[in-house]
Amino acid sequence: MRIQVIVLAACLILSCGAWAAAADAPGIRVPAGAFWMGSDADTEAERPRRRVWLDAFTIDRFEVTFGRYRAFLDSTGRAPPFWGEAWARAYDWVDGRPPEGHGDHPVVVVSWTDADAFCRWAGGRLPTEAEWEKAARGTDGRRYPWGDRYETVRANAYGEEDGHLTSAAVGGYPSGASPYGAQDMAGNVWEWCADWYDPAYYHRGPERNPKGPAEGTRKVVRGGSLGAVPALLRTTFRMGNDPSFRAAAIGFRCVKDVK
Repeated sequence: MRIQVIVLAACLILSCGAWAAAADAPGIRVPAGAFWMGSDADTEAERPRRRVWLDAFTIDRFEVTFGRYRAFLDSTGRAPPFWGEAWARAYDWVDGRPPEGHGDHPVVVVSWTDADAFCRWAGGRLPTEAEWEKAARGTDGRRYPWGDRYETVRANAYGEEDGHLTSAAVGGYPSGASPYGAQDMAGNVWEWCADWYDPAYYHRGPERNPKGPAEGTRKVVRGGSLGAVPALLRTTFRMGNDPSFRAAAIGFRCVKDVK
């Protein structure tokens, strides 16, 4: 009996290892400086390609997981995310617990408001759209976090070739990391950003620390998801959703200012 207890304890420790790794991983520092933002070769909302200067910041290495989000709920008493759609039950919380087997997966079915509240609770904030893009592509203007050519094995995206038909545990595609080491910035789940979405913003936004329009109706989401085709996984692709919107393929990560 004692051996069984020891084995069970060891299994629990191992299964929680990924939760702990994701929760304890330090933020990645993105140094101050200019980078290429946008693209002249793709959708109108990505134009014009321009040089943008950002102050230094740190960004989460991984998307926020169900495990990390549970700590936030336990601390604040906030209600767990709930969609109510029958097909989304795999992502529903039960008695305050995240979906079984998803502790180290990116939390989903969170609205922009939920994501913003978590980041503030954690001592940070949601990334601006410019911060997200620089963290994803670096300074050389690449199309994907790993380079200019799409490669199936580097991201959890549309199709079975990448090994997953649902979300994957964070950090499951290390070869797809960005130049700074941020992981899963292409695929797995879309990620909320702080900015209001405006498809024409690049034509008039400032070239130093842009923060998006002062007002709007939709918030920016970036990065593509497990159901996205390669064109949507590009580092420059942008779109927006209502801040109250929830989906099984939208999550987030946080940033902090560097003092």
